Amino acid sequence: MSSRLLRFAILILLAFAEAAYAGNGPATGAKLDDSAASSAQPQPTATSQQPVDRPQLQQRDPRYKLTQNDVLVIEFPFTPEYNETVTVQPDGFINLRQLPDMKVAGMTTPDLTADLKQAYSKLLHDPVITVVLQTFVNPYFIAYGELNKPGKFELSGDTTVTQAIGIAGGFTKDAKHSDVYLFRRVSDQWVSSQKLNVKSMLKSGNLAEDLHMQPGDMLWVPKSTVSKMLQIEPLMPWNQFRVTFNPLQ
Repeated sequence: MSSRLLRFAILILLAFAEAAYAGNGPATGAKLDDSAASSAQPQPTATSQQPVDRPQLQQRDPRYKLTQNDVLVIEFPFTPEYNETVTVQPDGFINLRQLPDMKVAGMTTPDLTADLKQAYSKLLHDPVITVVLQTFVNPYFIAYGELNKPGKFELSGDTTVTQAIGIAGGFTKDAKHSDVYLFRRVSDQWVSSQKLNVKSMLKSGNLAEDLHMQPGDMLWVPKSTVSKMLQIEPLMPWNQFRVTFNPLQ
């Protein structure tokens, strides 16, 4: 009798144990799944939360743009009777024997080649043309204002604004280092201007704004006593620039 009671008690205990496991097991598993799911979620990183400052890319090695007095050799390998040598006139045009005058000032030789192919396609079937720059005006830049050796300088190789200032002898004692203006002619009628804080640039060692000079650029350093009164627009008519900031007057 006692053995039967003992077996009965053991069966009851086993039943309670199984019921307890069945009730708690899935809940525990669900908690583990929730934890695993939360850990599987992508966590924000410092890179995604905070933008990374990157220096802006600048145009490097710009192609030479045709200007007055440049001499061009235009060759037609398969129709040499069309070959000719032309000079860019002061108004920016070239005279062609078979076509009307064409304005080429400000163009690169690849641009001119493409335009000539299109123009000569009215006379020739699928013309093959090469343009060779035989003689050209040496590229230059002008640096003036509060510089020790202002003037017109040959632009040989890659030259930045700070290097151009050094070529012009550096700042005078009256120069406004934080207000250096770069003037660039963007068309026949307009000139762009950009103010550069060379003082801050050199002090911080951040040369991201140390722009690369282009042929014909004009660098002007005003006096400290004058710079506070200046209000220079980022874009101005060429005639206004000639009267106000002409470096050659």
